[in-house]
Amino acid sequence: MTQRERQILRWIEENPMISQQELADKAGIARSSVAVHISNLMKKGHIAGKGYIVSSAPYAVVVGGVNMDIGGVSAAPLVPADSNPGAVRMSLGGVGRNIAHNMALLGLDVRLLTAFGDDLYAQRIAASCGELGIDISRSLQVPGGRTSTYLFIADEKGEMELALSDMDIYRRITPAFLAARTALLQNAQLVVVDANIPAEAIAWIADHVTPPVFADPVSTAKAERLRPVLGKLHTLKPNRIEAELLSGVVITDEAGLNRAADKLLETGLRRVFLSLGGDGVLAADHSGRVRLPCLPGNRVNTTGCGDAFMAALAWAYLEGTDLEGTALAGSAAASIAMESGETINEAMSAQALAQRMGRILEGGDR
Repeated sequence: MTQRERQILRWIEENPMISQQELADKAGIARSSVAVHISNLMKKGHIAGKGYIVSSAPYAVVVGGVNMDIGGVSAAPLVPADSNPGAVRMSLGGVGRNIAHNMALLGLDVRLLTAFGDDLYAQRIAASCGELGIDISRSLQVPGGRTSTYLFIADEKGEMELALSDMDIYRRITPAFLAARTALLQNAQLVVVDANIPAEAIAWIADHVTPPVFADPVSTAKAERLRPVLGKLHTLKPNRIEAELLSGVVITDEAGLNRAADKLLETGLRRVFLSLGGDGVLAADHSGRVRLPCLPGNRVNTTGCGDAFMAALAWAYLEGTDLEGTALAGSAAASIAMESGETINEAMSAQALAQRMGRILEGGDR
């Protein structure tokens, strides 16, 4: 399903009797174009007949953070307690949002559960999600609230000197908030959680959600929120330091790496994909394990590699891929992500991912 088709389908779900002209006005396109999109949706089995009887299409839910990132890079060595000339840019971020963005680019129907304010940042987030076809209709907008914001200052070399994060709004993602969305969560094919949300919200999801739960620890400080529920998760994607923290095993060599995976699986965790940055990934489940090197690519920016990796794990699971294929999908997605100067590589797609995976398998680059 294309992003435009997903957008039109959402409007039809909200109002099954909406006219094609009304859809055209909402989308800012010609009515004839809407007719083509509706015809395609019918052919794909998403809607049927007058009144647009909507078929319940498979979807995934991401529960996590969305930020407005504001970064400043000084044009010269920073002078403390003074105004420094430089460049400032704003971009959308947040682990949950970034994962959902990549999942949407991979063609998945994604619902994002998060919390944001009623400020200009929230408007920009809503507009972006609408363009991507990411459904945020069940997210929480807090009147008078401040959308999560991350502000950093870097020196003339691009090295961060100072950062401030305002993420208090995530406290609004409570068990009660999630309980009111039980049907949405229970009917999903899988649920992805990032550890930016409170520990009690993570615990509620682990205790009450039946579909497989994939978790991203986000950081060593936030990874602790996952410790009590490890045995209830399907998939965990830690980096080396997060894996050490959660397993209690110091990783200095391959033996330590495997012991850490063993300890994590002993909790009842179904699968672990231990990300090692430039050293690749170790994927393990209760039937076996596979070690993959970092896949080749034109390295420009590694900021969004982890989010792309997690999105591809979800995509591969829904495709029915085995452990090795899933690890390869994650690694291929990371290699695509690092080829863009932006956090999200808009060239990401299911076709691009499959081609990258096929090239690796055929070329023996592993």
